[in-house]
Amino acid sequence: MYISNYRRRSEAVFLVFFIFLLLCVGRLLFIQFFRSHYLTAIANKQHNQLVQLEPRRGTIYDMHLKAQAFNLSLDSLYASPNAIKSQDQEIIVDKLENILGLDRAYLRDRLARKKSFIWLARKLPPDKVEAIKKFNFKGLAFLKETKRIYPNSYLASQIIGFSGMDNIGLEGVERDFNRYLKGLPGWAIFLRDARQKQLDIWEKMVLPVDGSDLVLTIDEVIQFIAERELDKAYKSFHAKGASIIVMDPHTGRILALASRPTYDLNDSAHANKDAIRNRAICDLFEPGSVFKIVTASAALEEKKVTEEDKFFCENGAYKVGGRILHDHVAHGTLTFRQVIEESSNIGTVKVAQLLGADTVYKYLKDFGFGAKLGIDLSGEISGMIKPVRLWSKTSITAIPIGQEVGVTALQLASAISVIANGGQLMKPYLIDSIRDRQGEIIKQNKPILIRKVISLDTALRIKKILTGVVEEGTGRLAKVSGFTAAGKTGTAQKLEANGTYSHTKFVASFIGFAPAEDPLLSIVVTVDEPYPVYFGGVVAAPVFQKVAGDVIRYLKGNEIPTELGI
Repeated sequence: MYISNYRRRSEAVFLVFFIFLLLCVGRLLFIQFFRSHYLTAIANKQHNQLVQLEPRRGTIYDMHLKAQAFNLSLDSLYASPNAIKSQDQEIIVDKLENILGLDRAYLRDRLARKKSFIWLARKLPPDKVEAIKKFNFKGLAFLKETKRIYPNSYLASQIIGFSGMDNIGLEGVERDFNRYLKGLPGWAIFLRDARQKQLDIWEKMVLPVDGSDLVLTIDEVIQFIAERELDKAYKSFHAKGASIIVMDPHTGRILALASRPTYDLNDSAHANKDAIRNRAICDLFEPGSVFKIVTASAALEEKKVTEEDKFFCENGAYKVGGRILHDHVAHGTLTFRQVIEESSNIGTVKVAQLLGADTVYKYLKDFGFGAKLGIDLSGEISGMIKPVRLWSKTSITAIPIGQEVGVTALQLASAISVIANGGQLMKPYLIDSIRDRQGEIIKQNKPILIRKVISLDTALRIKKILTGVVEEGTGRLAKVSGFTAAGKTGTAQKLEANGTYSHTKFVASFIGFAPAEDPLLSIVVTVDEPYPVYFGGVVAAPVFQKVAGDVIRYLKGNEIPTELGI
């Protein structure tokens, strides 16, 4: 009996242990086949750290390979909240608040998150990095990142634009050519010890591919000269806005382009939309008398007039199509040359009447108005010119003198270049080339002819007339010491909200080129709502005069002493 009971007890104990063994084996099998990936992932998370390797963002250069934007390597601070003891969090918050100047609530929130990686502050200056490293806080570490630096601050801000914290382009060529500049990120898996400290041992690595470099057509010195003089006019005449373009008339290369107001590229977070906007390519305005170059060119090309043909300018008041047209100064009889030199509205309209609406419209289109020119910068608008079927009875008295049309400064720069280069409309461009890290050219831009607009003979004849505008006419303040210049002034009334022309708001402009006999550059200056003076010949022409003089001397090898910065 005793033996029998002992045997049953032994069998029961054995059965319990056997069942326990089966459960353990079953659990192990379950872990091995169904939980292995999960547990392996936890182990890898504890002992491996995936780090993204940032590529070098491409440098932006001017035409002489002077850097306008480049990346500087800096330390960024991150935390591993899971590795920070709760009693240490307040100590860390106290220290970081003073060093980084961050809000306590923000730091507490970041450190309270149950994560193994979270950013606290990025791209810190070296002095702050050293101050944090002295405390040797567990759970805090640094990663190398790069920060975009713009060495010339305000210079060419609307062209260059800026990139964000993650080195993604947000404005200007930084945005438009981001796909070339940004490169491809790499990654590496680094080992960590039991205390979660990163070891300088990597398990796997894919190297990043650096971004390509961008070479602009602008010249840093010419850009500075243009912005310096534009800034003076913008401030002196209390203007709402202003823009300037300096172009090589033979190729369409943009040597300088700027707008006012402007902003500091290194402090783009505080820039408003008005400062970021590139007025030279996206602002629409009625051009006024600078538009008369189209009417004059068409008249000579179509052989409707000669330079000495005479027109009676009605002593300053001309009734046509139910509208009374006025000149800013009353004139009697003027030759065609004098009509342009003195900027007579009445004389210009009489020339346009000889041409007819269809011919005037044709030349407007041929000169590039009413369509995008295709510059390699986003934001360009097409402007506005009405087809002849939409013209009113008075349109023939308005359009030839720059009313009832909308243009951009870029279109005016291309139009005046037609006359400067002998009759060809060239495509304007800002990007010279794109190059890889080794300097090999990936893409090279070259001059592109859009169309032949007028003959060489017509261009030369208009050139002489526009030289007279500067020498004897409304553009005398555009005379360049030591060189000849040609151009046209413009003073356009702005439209009020009710559709009538304002008597207090104007756009003052000057378009021209120099030297007149062999042009090196075309320049367009526009100043929006200057006061108390608003005439193009007084506000915009002096900007042309100073920029043209300094740039030509610079191009001819005479140094212009400047220190970059506006």
